[in-house]
Amino acid sequence: MFLENTVNQNEQFGWIEVIAGSMFSGKTEELIRRLKRAKFAKQKVEIFKPAIDTRYDDDNVVSHDENQIRSTPVPSAEHIRLLTSDVEVVGIDEAQFFDEEIVRVCNDLANKGIRVIVAGLDMDFQGNPFGPMPALMATAEYVTKVHAVCTRTGNLANYSYRTVDDDSLVVLGETESYEPLSRAAYFKANLEKKKSRNKSSSK
Repeated sequence: MFLENTVNQNEQFGWIEVIAGSMFSGKTEELIRRLKRAKFAKQKVEIFKPAIDTRYDDDNVVSHDENQIRSTPVPSAEHIRLLTSDVEVVGIDEAQFFDEEIVRVCNDLANKGIRVIVAGLDMDFQGNPFGPMPALMATAEYVTKVHAVCTRTGNLANYSYRTVDDDSLVVLGETESYEPLSRAAYFKANLEKKKSRNKSSSK
């Protein structure tokens, strides 16, 4: 259960919240919702995203529903540490694209009394834990796992299936490159893709 108020209001330490799930599951939407509430409460908020993510906007964090909030693009996690003096809440989107240093940065910020809210893909297109996300989820006080709806079955989806023929770990894209699938649909789609590739290579 997620609680925004701690029991001991005099405690100086902050905490980490992680919002994780597949593509199209509402991760960024939930991140923006929490950050806007913090801003409405007149808390000092800073928001960051990886500089490589320019799908919707160079600067803003934008959800699939086109909700957005101003952010600072940074090339590495270390830059977040340098830009977070005198803040109460830090938001980080697309955390899976950052280097492993993001885990230390988030914990250091929380230890300084800052509330850190992180959103990111928990698995890559191959169904493997994505970058620093497992470590962030392990060290966070609160983890929210969100789900999309499977485009093939209508069940809950927690896999991001890549529909384009590219095996690179990072391929930026939206509905033209990915679709959310349930475990069964993802397994079936990968089998079909493997058969198709084997058939093509045998020609």
